[in-house]
Amino acid sequence: MASLLNLFKSCRPFSPSFPTSHFTSRLPLRPGKLTQPRRSFTPLSSSTNPITESVDPTPTLKDQLWLHNTMSRKKELFKPKVKGQVGMYVCGVTAYDLSHIGHARVYVTFDVLLRYLKHLGYEVSYVRNFTDVDDKIIARANELGEDPISLSRRFCEEFNRDMEQLQCLDPSVEPRVSDHIPQIIDLIKQIIDNGYAYEVDGDVYFSVDKFPTYGKLSGRKLEDNRAGERVAVDTRKRHPADFALWKTAKEGEVFWESPWGRGRPGWHIECSAMSAAYLGYSFDIHGGGMDLVFPHHENEIAQSCAACDSSDISYWIHNGFVTVDSEKMSKSLGNFFTIRQVIDLYHPLALRLFLMGTHYRSPINYSDFLLESASERVFYIYQTLHDCKSVLGEKDSTFDNGSVPSDTLTSINTFRSEFVTSMSDDLLTPVTLAAMSEPLKTINDLIHTRKGKKQARREESLKALETTVREVLTILGLMPTSYSEVLEQLKEKALKRARLNEEDVLQRVKERTEARKNKEYERSDAIRKELANVGIALMDSPEGTTWRPAIPLALQTCNYDLRF
Repeated sequence: MASLLNLFKSCRPFSPSFPTSHFTSRLPLRPGKLTQPRRSFTPLSSSTNPITESVDPTPTLKDQLWLHNTMSRKKELFKPKVKGQVGMYVCGVTAYDLSHIGHARVYVTFDVLLRYLKHLGYEVSYVRNFTDVDDKIIARANELGEDPISLSRRFCEEFNRDMEQLQCLDPSVEPRVSDHIPQIIDLIKQIIDNGYAYEVDGDVYFSVDKFPTYGKLSGRKLEDNRAGERVAVDTRKRHPADFALWKTAKEGEVFWESPWGRGRPGWHIECSAMSAAYLGYSFDIHGGGMDLVFPHHENEIAQSCAACDSSDISYWIHNGFVTVDSEKMSKSLGNFFTIRQVIDLYHPLALRLFLMGTHYRSPINYSDFLLESASERVFYIYQTLHDCKSVLGEKDSTFDNGSVPSDTLTSINTFRSEFVTSMSDDLLTPVTLAAMSEPLKTINDLIHTRKGKKQARREESLKALETTVREVLTILGLMPTSYSEVLEQLKEKALKRARLNEEDVLQRVKERTEARKNKEYERSDAIRKELANVGIALMDSPEGTTWRPAIPLALQTCNYDLRF
């Protein structure tokens, strides 16, 4: 499989510091965090839909959303604990390096869920943490001669830049471990007091033997956790699977004072503490990548329940891996691409579409072909909508809502129905994207075919179709700020991948035009094929020859199947 870079080169409340309620309408934000998210979302309403009176209104779907729950291993009807409100916690990155596209898949997945919940009318309290205290951070900081907290803060900022590029909405709050040490210490003290943890030489361990349901999320048994495999060998532990809540600081490491001496938190305790701090012990959705099911989320459940016996998360949601040659993409395996590497060559919205082109729970295999296909698809979508807006021109906002032809309304209602049905069935984004093909085809027929140009009330149909597709793109996080701008950006990326510039392409077009004029058809075809090989497709029309990005011919021979 060609690589991207090769292509380029070629309860018991325990502390008053934790709110015990499920939902907090005004979440405390970290210092410097804007009180209004930079990337906000407004659900569709009659006031934002100019064809509401013409289109059959979508039925209320709050009671029809089904989500797969890892705990029960089946799809369940979504019912929030508080009517109209949703509490959602998603485990964030360990910030010591640039994030890879495996991370992108996690946060695009939960951004889609966030956007759809908002579309359904829910008020969502979305918490996504940063791990800024960790062994990997300390090791990287020592390697670079940098303060661990400063290094982590820098990569937190880089992560947020990546999320902005991918059009992921800001969470309600982004807590960091280093800002929540007192709450973590309080939580550990409560777990010890309740008899679920013990201290050894300044380290504190959770005693898995004391928690009978340990393993209920992952389905693992205690005997599966043999020392030296997923758990560290430590003869001081009462059971090999016991895990650290607090670690004694080693010489030169960052530390905080605690009842057990100088040290720092273990990995798992941080999310139990921060989710409780902002959402309470009982909330709706806890999410992350499938690799977090064990041990991270399994240990979170044990910790939280040990501190508060009424701890309860309704839905555990996990996305599948991004794979390379059927192997999980990860930094430890060295087979990963950072988000920056990918969006240097492909538009961020192409990457977002690529990630949404496979159902979130299924593995998605990384390939240049799939990224090229996604890039070609978003170009087609935005070119179609751009052409539509160009045809409408000044008429764009002057139509009577009741004048849309009945066949157009039928097509729109079918698309809307397919959208809500697929999205409410555990976020079937591939089905939603496929359903978009029909209204886009209709738009193109109305613009470019002789029959379409003669259709009665053509402009009214175009306006209604463009509005509907635009609404769905907005809900999916795929709506650009400008059609013309994103089309130019997509062309610039295609030229970069082809290692050409605009002048190179125009010169080859000129040479081909001369060849055709001289009836040198073999030379003309050779120029077309030469450009097609590197992803530049030529399009002839009575007005002349133009070009657009396309899947390079060399990649089209690969046996991949993209379902958009």
